[in-house]
Amino acid sequence: MTRRRAILLAGFAAIATPAASPAQRGATSLSSEDRGDVARAEAHLDSLRTLTARFLQVSDRGAVAEGRLHLHRPGRLRLDYAPPSPLLIIAARGQIIQHDRELRQTSYILMSSTPLAVLLRERVELSGEVTPVAVERGPGVLRIAVVQASDPRAGSLTLVFSERPFRLSGWIVADAQGATTRVTLSEIETGGVVDPGLFLFREEFPQGN
Repeated sequence: MTRRRAILLAGFAAIATPAASPAQRGATSLSSEDRGDVARAEAHLDSLRTLTARFLQVSDRGAVAEGRLHLHRPGRLRLDYAPPSPLLIIAARGQIIQHDRELRQTSYILMSSTPLAVLLRERVELSGEVTPVAVERGPGVLRIAVVQASDPRAGSLTLVFSERPFRLSGWIVADAQGATTRVTLSEIETGGVVDPGLFLFREEFPQGN
């Protein structure tokens, strides 16, 4: 796997700290307050139909990328990476399309193989296929870590929410080895109209080539 593709997949792969992910620490029992916050987060995510935002993606190895995100539930997501990154990601019709404009390479993976698939379903449920293992609260922020119920040690996805207003503000992915990638959202807009054409893939190459 190329370094570029590894960075790309990390954006989908998940709050875990670099020291140890919730999956590595092991699942702990949630308190009634924790369960209430999980239910609050679940209801918020399920209410989202459209979302646009700028994103900043940072790996624990220092790789940085940014761009624009468009989400239209169920099932559709577009990540436009800003130059100098040549990457484009489109999720639609049950698959993830990963396109490198510079290398002129396109690959396809099942949407269900990415942790963020939980956000794209018709009904968002933080139970069943995923299991909440940690709830952390800080000044103006709530973090909820989930793992795959079938393989808790495969990694974790931590959903990050800001308070006042309560909304999704990013996520952190931790893989099975504990490597983490943090995605932070800004300029967030919800409930607007998103052009369905954004989720149709057309090969895009650099001008003049």
